[in-house]
Amino acid sequence: MSPYWTYAGVMALAGVGIPLLAALNAALGVRIGSPWAATVVLFTVALCCALAVSILTGPGALAKVPAAPKHLLLAGTLVAFYVMSITFVAPRFGVGNAIFFVLLGQLVSAATIDHFGMFGARVSPLTLTRAGGIAVMAIGLWITQRG
Repeated sequence: MSPYWTYAGVMALAGVGIPLLAALNAALGVRIGSPWAATVVLFTVALCCALAVSILTGPGALAKVPAAPKHLLLAGTLVAFYVMSITFVAPRFGVGNAIFFVLLGQLVSAATIDHFGMFGARVSPLTLTRAGGIAVMAIGLWITQRG
């Protein structure tokens, strides 16, 4: 199997996980009465999983973190914001509606990052064809969420 299809499959599975994460953590937040405590539980479990994989696959990598540019650590803040916001918003707004707007934001952000090659990303210019494709995806997302 080519790396393209392997990567595509992994990312499709990650995509499946996003609404599952939203629904499961939102339900936990409602059940225990605190979306913030549910977020702490999610990150505790995630830390244990990530730490285990990191130790098994590249135990020396964590020692290099202090030398990394500090702005790269903002990713942790962004994932915390995502999890806290989806955990709080999904029970009030609906998982589908919440994920719709997450996907819309992802389309715009990903196109911007790729166009400018931000943070070392491979440059992929925003052509008229690519912008049209993103617009079609956004319209498709909107259609799926119409009442």
